[in-house]
Amino acid sequence: MQVFDMKEYQVIEKREIVDLNSEGYILKHKKSGANIAILSNDDENKVFYIGFRTPPKDDTGLAHILEHSVLCGSDQFPAKDPFVELVKGSLNTFLNAMTYPDKTIYPIASCNDKDFQNLMHVYVDAVFHPNIYKHEEIFKQEGWHYDLESEDAKLKYNGVVYNEMKGAFSSPEGVLDRLVLKSLFPDTSYAKESGGDPVHIPELTYDEFLDFHKTYYHPSNCYIYLYGNADMAEKLKWLDQEYLSKYDKISIDSEIKFQKPFEEIAQISEKYSITDGEPLEDNTYLSYNIVVGTSLDIELYLAFQILEYALLTAPGAPLKKALLDAKIGKDIMGSYDNGTFQPIFNIVAKNSNASSKDQFVKIIMDTLSDIVEKGFDEKALLAGINYNEFRYREADFGNFPKGLMYGLQMLDSWLYDDEKPFIHIQALKTFEILKRQIGTGYYENLIKDYLIYNKHASIVIVEPERGLTAKNDRILEEKLQKYKNSFTKKEIQKLVEDTKALEKYQEEPSTKEELEAIPMLKREDMKKEAALLYNDVKRINDIEVVHHNLFTNGIGYLDLLFDAGKVSNELVPYMGILKSVLGFIDTKNYSYGDLYNEINIKTGGISNLINIYPNLNELGEFSVKFQIKAKALFENMDYCFQMIKEILLHSKLDDEKRLYEIIAQIKSRMQMTMNSSGHSVAVMRGCSYFSPVSYYSDLMSGIEYYRVIERMEGDFDNQKADLISKLNELMHILFRPENLMISYTSNDTGYEYLVKEVKDFKNCLYTDAYQAGNFVPILKIKNEGFKTSSKVSYVARTGNFATKGLEYTGALRMLKVILSYDYLWTNIRVKGGAYGCMSNFAITGDSYLVSYRDPNLKKTNDIYNGTTDYLKNFQADERDMTKFIIGTISDLDTPLNPMAKGSRSLTAYLSKLTFDKIQKDRNQILNATVEDIRELSKIVEAVLTEDAICVIGNEEKLEEDRELFKKLENLYSN
Repeated sequence: MQVFDMKEYQVIEKREIVDLNSEGYILKHKKSGANIAILSNDDENKVFYIGFRTPPKDDTGLAHILEHSVLCGSDQFPAKDPFVELVKGSLNTFLNAMTYPDKTIYPIASCNDKDFQNLMHVYVDAVFHPNIYKHEEIFKQEGWHYDLESEDAKLKYNGVVYNEMKGAFSSPEGVLDRLVLKSLFPDTSYAKESGGDPVHIPELTYDEFLDFHKTYYHPSNCYIYLYGNADMAEKLKWLDQEYLSKYDKISIDSEIKFQKPFEEIAQISEKYSITDGEPLEDNTYLSYNIVVGTSLDIELYLAFQILEYALLTAPGAPLKKALLDAKIGKDIMGSYDNGTFQPIFNIVAKNSNASSKDQFVKIIMDTLSDIVEKGFDEKALLAGINYNEFRYREADFGNFPKGLMYGLQMLDSWLYDDEKPFIHIQALKTFEILKRQIGTGYYENLIKDYLIYNKHASIVIVEPERGLTAKNDRILEEKLQKYKNSFTKKEIQKLVEDTKALEKYQEEPSTKEELEAIPMLKREDMKKEAALLYNDVKRINDIEVVHHNLFTNGIGYLDLLFDAGKVSNELVPYMGILKSVLGFIDTKNYSYGDLYNEINIKTGGISNLINIYPNLNELGEFSVKFQIKAKALFENMDYCFQMIKEILLHSKLDDEKRLYEIIAQIKSRMQMTMNSSGHSVAVMRGCSYFSPVSYYSDLMSGIEYYRVIERMEGDFDNQKADLISKLNELMHILFRPENLMISYTSNDTGYEYLVKEVKDFKNCLYTDAYQAGNFVPILKIKNEGFKTSSKVSYVARTGNFATKGLEYTGALRMLKVILSYDYLWTNIRVKGGAYGCMSNFAITGDSYLVSYRDPNLKKTNDIYNGTTDYLKNFQADERDMTKFIIGTISDLDTPLNPMAKGSRSLTAYLSKLTFDKIQKDRNQILNATVEDIRELSKIVEAVLTEDAICVIGNEEKLEEDRELFKKLENLYSN
């Protein structure tokens, strides 16, 4: 059957999407009014989502809480947490749900046809027939509830979304993002917080929660997307028969309203919390925000991505440079957000002061006016176009399936016009139009019309206040205590009983029948063979080259790896700085802005990173490589080498002004990372107590590195000479022919382009005498707590089992799934209210248990301590074991693009990881038994006996549980 033959659907449009090698359809389900878009092609990684327009009416986080809650069981799949069951037991390549300011999306992806259908079935049943009407406990668990453990205990709020948003609102960037929308769209739903403001989340009632679902979760308000190599007619038939045909079309007012432009620029300000040790000066955020047309304008949608690059985000971009030169802020950022009906262009000065507001706006306007008067730098525009076009053609979205990213991009227009889902995913023609506009005054007019003379704008100021979190916590505590005091003894007993009833509901497992209702693959549905490695070791001019022979569509992926084995402890942090300096500082022939543009005009970019490769044959041994990565069309590989030589041989490392700007930016961006990804930072620091690899990582990119950066930024005039000296010393230690090896991903044709360049490149490297050093890890269990103004914490327990004589087994990959989505999930997330929990057990023995946006600390640590007993008594029938095996294999079998396949192969080569070892681990997973998992209790016990803990988070909670630590200190001190 063909899509056109289906009488249940009206085909609104069929279109060849040539850019994506796809056939596109827009359909409407006649009876229910559901909107459907299809991209049919040969991609085996199939994608489906169902989404709804969900404009929030207040700040209670209704849409967000509902997104969590509908995945907690449904009519056909009544288990308490089908989402987790699918994570544990499907071959999904993506499985999640997302709440945006105006929509809620439920996407899945899989390469397995049967699995794809199973995932679709569970998700569609979840959104249309959730168990939220049967179990109020779901609302309490995922949203919020009163928590009173005993009559004498303090009354608290708890809930997964409540704690998630406490973490989100602890970040000044989170506060800023919310205020930008509120300031620009005061009369529309964008002024409301779709994620939920923790202050207002407890105002949400269960009835309002149910009414929201009844109103918006109807096919007439839904957007269904199908992508990939699937029988689309079969999927449409199933959707109609099982779900859509059960509904009649109705009118739902979910339209995203248009905000009438302002007559005057708006201004809004708010405080954010810092600890007592952080400064008030130079700690304010200034943001200038402008509404740019609508997202239905095809050219504008792309043109402002180009302008974002050329004006703001590229190193040396005029707006960024002007604001840095004027010392308005120590870090200048910004974005063009076209994921809303009326897109936003914004410029942010971080580490600024409120007193600089007028000068901030004046410099922006003066700089933009100067560009309009004198004309735009045409190379910057061309670089911006090529930068965006290269990424569009490459379609590299990391861990996200490209089909999903296309589908989400389609919503940038589809959500606001039912018949226009395809306008932004066909970009090559628009790129050509935009190239032809260079030099015509087009871009200057865009600046004039939308950025200079546009009054639909706002100025947002976010200022620091010491102890604001503690103050608000006291206010909330007093409010809840006053509320509790107003209760009778009987009412207090009822609250205690309600708390215990919720705990009982959470502890009670789903029945066997409920779990078995969730469709699942069989062991034979999984591939038995591990993914291949692509390592062809060659030599060019006596340089070792590892060629990953793959089809790359004419793109060469180059890695120049320089061994850092002669870098001493003292120089390791400076190597981290060097990574951020090279390519972002003037050279002999280019300013750093021109250099960046020149590179992006003819390549896909040149970047630096430092990777550590453990030797899996020798415990504690590892190599460190300073890697210069580049990607370009084969015929432009000579240009890549030319620009890399320019960077390595002619960088002006004595440019003090530029060095300070880079140091200040490193500090700023690290603060943002530590706020949002504190779990990763805490794990790295916790492992650095006993692991040489993690000690090195922490010194180069973790808390120890941040301490170096913090001191240097605060005392730059006294440290700059030493910085320059050490950077130059590193250049001569690292970039030598004897340190070089090359990794290259291409086919044979692409390899020939590489051969031509290597000899000349080798001859240009440093060969002078130098002072070699060596790295000596200084290992000590420190058990630190790093205090922040956050309302939540990241709690990490770390340890190493290999040093205790225990061997790695592939079943440890299963343990990660079992703990992260069973024991830890149930106790830390479901019952504890933390937003997330994770675990990992590496081949090197380095292991961790960690929580994410956690309201607890000691309680979480006690749960970690119970892991061993859980595993000693582990029970699972054949179905459960198969489920865990499938979930583990799913992680291993995520489809990789050519660049990722090359990187995976290189990592295996440098880590001495053979294909036989990979296959052995896979076999151990496929054949794992309950007894194998119980045996892993010894591994976890060895990890826990390390007694290593590191926590980043709420200062009051850390002080309250300070007996867990040897040392407490502020994460940020200046």
